[in-house]
Amino acid sequence: MLGAKIHSAADRGEVERVALFDEAQVRVILLDIEGTTTPIDFVYKTLFPYASRKLESFLRENSANPEIGALIEDLRAQHELDERNGLKPPSWRDDSEEERMRSSAAYGQWLIARDSKCTALKSLQGKIWQQGYASGELKGEVYPDVPAAFERWKRKGKIIGIYSSGSVLAQQLLFGSIPAGDVTRYISVFFDTRVGAKTDAESYRKIGASFSEEPKRFLFISDSSKETEVAQLAGMQALLCERGPHATAPPGAQKVIHDFEGVFAD
Repeated sequence: MLGAKIHSAADRGEVERVALFDEAQVRVILLDIEGTTTPIDFVYKTLFPYASRKLESFLRENSANPEIGALIEDLRAQHELDERNGLKPPSWRDDSEEERMRSSAAYGQWLIARDSKCTALKSLQGKIWQQGYASGELKGEVYPDVPAAFERWKRKGKIIGIYSSGSVLAQQLLFGSIPAGDVTRYISVFFDTRVGAKTDAESYRKIGASFSEEPKRFLFISDSSKETEVAQLAGMQALLCERGPHATAPPGAQKVIHDFEGVFAD
């Protein structure tokens, strides 16, 4: 049986069914988060502002923690790289602990405003959000069709994985706290930028190599046409998920879905 389908009027006014992917081949469903499983507004209007508000106080409260100290050093290294690349980040001073805290916080804010995929920043955001989820200030959010899709795919024997620029911790917190309940029980594996950039085909090859499956056995779903293109370059099947006003499908794009309801439908 073939997978999710689109419908278009044929010349005679009939409905033509066009297969978007080869369902028989797919063993692993790999998902993006932002704009795919989760509304973009939740990320930009809830998660990012929360991390931005809490960043400096979190760094000050946890500066003695070796793990946080290592992340600050990673930020310092990224700052140097940004300067070399002519990006003009806020100045960084290390002449006192106070200046170091101020510099790391200001640079972190600058990265957040730029929607940076810096791994150290993403790790810090995840830890800040962990406190927010624990206190009840934050609750995860997904599109209404997602929990049912996860249950359906798992029932059909599919492996569900997540690949996001957000840290693995942030991913687990989000899916573990949605109003419908903890759906991490459906998710077998999480990947973040430690495996590589989402716009680099090599990242998808690395993900594929971590399974005992051929690339064609993967179905990657994302709201980014660039990401679906590079996943296909790595040999994966891919669908562009176009939801709401933030849709980015290029003209003429064929393999497009608007929700998960037709993907491995019952």
